Amino acid sequence: MLEGWNLIVLGATASLVAGMGTGLGALGVFFVTSLSSRLEDGLLSAAAGVMLAASFFSLLLPGIEYGEQLTGTAWLAVLIVAVGLIMGALALYILHQNLPHEHFISGPDGPSPERIRRIWLFIFAIALHNFPEGMAVGVGFAGGNVGNGLALAAGIGLQNIPEGLAVAVSLLAIGHSRTQAFGIALLTGLVEPFGGLFGSSMVWLAQPLMPWTLGFAAGAMLFIISDEIIPETHRGDYKTLATFSLMAGFVVMMFLDATLG
Repeated sequence: MLEGWNLIVLGATASLVAGMGTGLGALGVFFVTSLSSRLEDGLLSAAAGVMLAASFFSLLLPGIEYGEQLTGTAWLAVLIVAVGLIMGALALYILHQNLPHEHFISGPDGPSPERIRRIWLFIFAIALHNFPEGMAVGVGFAGGNVGNGLALAAGIGLQNIPEGLAVAVSLLAIGHSRTQAFGIALLTGLVEPFGGLFGSSMVWLAQPLMPWTLGFAAGAMLFIISDEIIPETHRGDYKTLATFSLMAGFVVMMFLDATLG
């Protein structure tokens, strides 16, 4: 039986391994030969579909389950998660309104400042949603059920693979090198061990926060998908491709969540 510090270390380590799934997915950026407008819209839409499914199956539904365990009432659990969701969307809206409009611009032939801002908001939202996933792994280990914690870490790690590719490809699309895109994508996944350490060492605080943080992360993701990514991928000539790519990404993530979550 593992107790005390052993469980804390195990929770943090397992969430670190899960976060490395993001880096594994980001390796795919080294095999992308070129990014045409068609490929950009298709990949970005697929990434949006992945995150849309993750918002529902990895964040909102588990958040409601945590809320029900804490409150014993379904309607109160939904209300807590809904408040967290609105707070997450508002936080991203405020961030969107106050981010600088120009940065990382190399010249008039480069991507527009608005497009760069959209991509970085998307990346921020993915990193944000990794923290409560890490918390969930840490809380799982702190509860003493090591088998459940390991299964959860494995499922989240596999889910992180398409997310890592989404981040890396998005960065490649706005002019970053493949190495830079890989490094930044890897860093978004390394948010998870911090969540795991917090969850396993402060389970008394992390558990009551889970419905709020999961709802907050989902709200941030839904805001970015609806306000930024979908409009971005429907500006050009590949609207239908973008729509079906989003649906394909959703199906892939739904499958991973249903079979591994």
